[in-house]
Amino acid sequence: MNNILTTFSIKDLENLSGIKAHTIRIWEKRYEILEPERTDTNIRLYNLKNLTKLLNVTFLYNAGFKISKIAKMSVEELNQTVREQATKKRDKDHFIDELKISMLSFDQYSFEQAYNRMVAEMSFRDVFLEVFIPLLEYIGIHWQSDSITPSHEHFMSSLIMQKLLINIERVQQSQAVKDKVFVLFLPDGEIHELGLLYLNYELALEGYQTVYLGASVPIDSLIAVTETFDNLDFISYFTVNPTKDEVDDYLKKFDEQILSKQKSNLFVVGRTAQESTFKGKNIKVFNRIDELINKI
Repeated sequence: MNNILTTFSIKDLENLSGIKAHTIRIWEKRYEILEPERTDTNIRLYNLKNLTKLLNVTFLYNAGFKISKIAKMSVEELNQTVREQATKKRDKDHFIDELKISMLSFDQYSFEQAYNRMVAEMSFRDVFLEVFIPLLEYIGIHWQSDSITPSHEHFMSSLIMQKLLINIERVQQSQAVKDKVFVLFLPDGEIHELGLLYLNYELALEGYQTVYLGASVPIDSLIAVTETFDNLDFISYFTVNPTKDEVDDYLKKFDEQILSKQKSNLFVVGRTAQESTFKGKNIKVFNRIDELINKI
């Protein structure tokens, strides 16, 4: 394991815990909460054990515990108190912290342990919307820092995708009971599938037939699907493509080539979708996944 997995600066700790570096230094000096190593130039360096402890301390501090009381706890008492509080509150922030640690150490086993605890207490919908989505948004903000890299993002995304596929397979064992067919696709050049996969899960759970086409689908290739089904709508997720400068042209083209030829709708969610000013009567843009789900 290299330094990016085992050693963190105080700035990394600030990014990962949400506690200001100045406060961390005070806690360290006054309460000896952390035990950093120091370089020859007196720069603090923290290991994964320090980070784990800080996340637990932060969890209890945010839950209303006084830092002076937390500082007197042994590691075992600290861990036990965090578990009790997290179980009592079904606290999503604690689960997110657990997943951060598994991500930073590339530890699939600890991810599985945390996931099993989550699904024992929460529905998969709550796990995805309340834990996975905030975690991915957090990673998206911080992945360019030295503490979170693209390899961390890919590691976590692949594990979340595995859980999505397992849950989709489970709900698709039953025959669809509703007449409407939903075609799920990502635009040409778009490869971020997790949000779209989750929508596939929700639709299958509700008894809809879905045609999942996945990443990077050209508009003209969708014509074959429209020729197969009479009653269908389209769902897409724009994360990076089309870009904010291209999104209106894309939606206009989609409207002309697909929607104008039959009574279908296009439902869109995602970051770049919010940049659209195009007003197509059969195109509906949503801010969040749950808004789209509630509409359907």
